[in-house]
Amino acid sequence: MEFLTITLISIGLAMDALAVSLCVGTAGQIAGLRGKIRLAAHFGIFQAGMTALGWLSGETVVQYVRGFDHWIAFALLGYVGVNLIRSGLDKNCNAFEQDPSTGKVLVMLSFATSIDAFAVGLSISFLGVPILLSVVMIGLVALLLSALGLFAGTRLGEAFGKRMEIVGGLILIGIGIRVIFTHLFP
Repeated sequence: MEFLTITLISIGLAMDALAVSLCVGTAGQIAGLRGKIRLAAHFGIFQAGMTALGWLSGETVVQYVRGFDHWIAFALLGYVGVNLIRSGLDKNCNAFEQDPSTGKVLVMLSFATSIDAFAVGLSISFLGVPILLSVVMIGLVALLLSALGLFAGTRLGEAFGKRMEIVGGLILIGIGIRVIFTHLFP
């Protein structure tokens, strides 16, 4: 039963990373397999790390972050979403200034997709689910689904061109809005 619980939690947490990876893949700005693996690995590492951090920090830190964490996620996802839409509308524009699998964009995307893992880490401590198995499973599932999203997004971008960037941007903004609503209206 614990394994099923951890698996379902892992899949649920990885959905944002999957969606963001799909959208980033459509932009076609990640150069090669190494960049795709780097982005997927960072998503997995951040998901696992934020879960562990949430488990370690307990109620004390969560009380301070709970009031605005959803706004941070919304702002980061909205920023990337608007860039994707802008790039999709302008044939000469790129969604990202640099390869999104490097630098500040990589960290920003990794953080934005893993904020909810912090709260899940806290919940895991209350459920009595083994933390090591949880952290490894959450990271691994996020890595695998992110890689799947990147490769699928790349194919969609190649097949449908810049229009997919617009769709991807709208999806990211939608995810950001969903984050706001789930925190304001639980």
